[in-house]
Amino acid sequence: MGIEVVTIHYQAMKKIFGVFSCLLVLSFSAYTQNGTNGKADSLRLKIAVFTPIYLDSAFDAMDNYRYDKTFPKFINPGLEFYEGVQLAIDSLSKEGANLEVQVFDTRSSTTSLATQIQEALDDQVNLIIAQPSGNEIGQIAAAAMRNNIPFINATAPINGGVSGNPFYVQLTPTLKTQVESQYKYIQKYYSLNQIVVFRKRGSREDEIKNYVEEAGKTTMAIPLKLKYVDLPDSFQLYQLTAHLDSTKNFLCVAGSLDENFGARLATQLASISKSYKITLMGMSTWHVLNWARPEYKGLDIVYGTPFYNPRTDKASISITNHFNTKMYARPSDMVFRGYEVFMRYTRLLLQYKDEFPSQLASKQHKVFNDFDVQPILNRTTLIMEYFENKRLSFVKWKDGVVAGVNW
Repeated sequence: MGIEVVTIHYQAMKKIFGVFSCLLVLSFSAYTQNGTNGKADSLRLKIAVFTPIYLDSAFDAMDNYRYDKTFPKFINPGLEFYEGVQLAIDSLSKEGANLEVQVFDTRSSTTSLATQIQEALDDQVNLIIAQPSGNEIGQIAAAAMRNNIPFINATAPINGGVSGNPFYVQLTPTLKTQVESQYKYIQKYYSLNQIVVFRKRGSREDEIKNYVEEAGKTTMAIPLKLKYVDLPDSFQLYQLTAHLDSTKNFLCVAGSLDENFGARLATQLASISKSYKITLMGMSTWHVLNWARPEYKGLDIVYGTPFYNPRTDKASISITNHFNTKMYARPSDMVFRGYEVFMRYTRLLLQYKDEFPSQLASKQHKVFNDFDVQPILNRTTLIMEYFENKRLSFVKWKDGVVAGVNW
């Protein structure tokens, strides 16, 4: 019994990890099965992982690394996700899991996504996990549905137009779900505050506003009283204070996914935090911002995220120590994402085997987060469209530290 990792373009993978090792002292290991027989092979469960590693971009036609002693940022997300998957494989290997894992580089210049998907289907995989772009979701989901294979979208917050597909699971909630969760959170904790929604002009901002208004129409509780303020790109502090009152408690909401807009809004409001009682709420995109920076001091900041990990549990500490000792670096959120998604759904597959597709909404095998995976129904036909994680954790920052997490 053991785990076999079959990596597409395996030699190139070894090369890029070799370069990464020189830069960050990264250790890479591929697990191969030893001493198994035909019966064990027949019982082995198979998983396909699709992730953008950009191997063909990293090396020229002579297999020379293109970037000398640097490591391009565009490679990081896919490689970090893969490293998280690899650490999960390490843990499962120690548990004696009998698996075969195929890894596909979705940015290959020589093998199309359609060809990669067909290779996975020909190998009769039992589970697909992907870090997809928007236009890849539909292709993978359609193939997965035709072959009754669960497909876990680990990262993208869009469904790619998927419908009527009970094998598709979206772990990052759609924008609609995020806004609905945010609306309920405000009702629960800030309904007595004066609420101002500061926004920039744009189609995505209009989409957010429409979802907010829809949530207000469908809520079973008292709808929120919101004031919308459109701001220019280079807005100034006076354009904010014109809508505030130092004698009242305010919740200011950034009605935009633009992190730069959010950062500017937070900086401006933090400068008056001693005179005004303000809490600033942002979108899930805010998790990429460094709220420990001094310009945000004094301001209460809160935003929702489907993936929050304080990194205090045993697995997180082990991963952090691995990166500290082997790479002299801190693991990114994407490392933990790859580890969590692969570990959780592989353990469900190992437990339920042929019955696994009926367990996609299971709350078992929590790793870091409590997912709330629910079926999404078409309101007209009542036919199930797909599964989506509805759970957001709301993280509150104060003076550079996390002051609380609630729901």
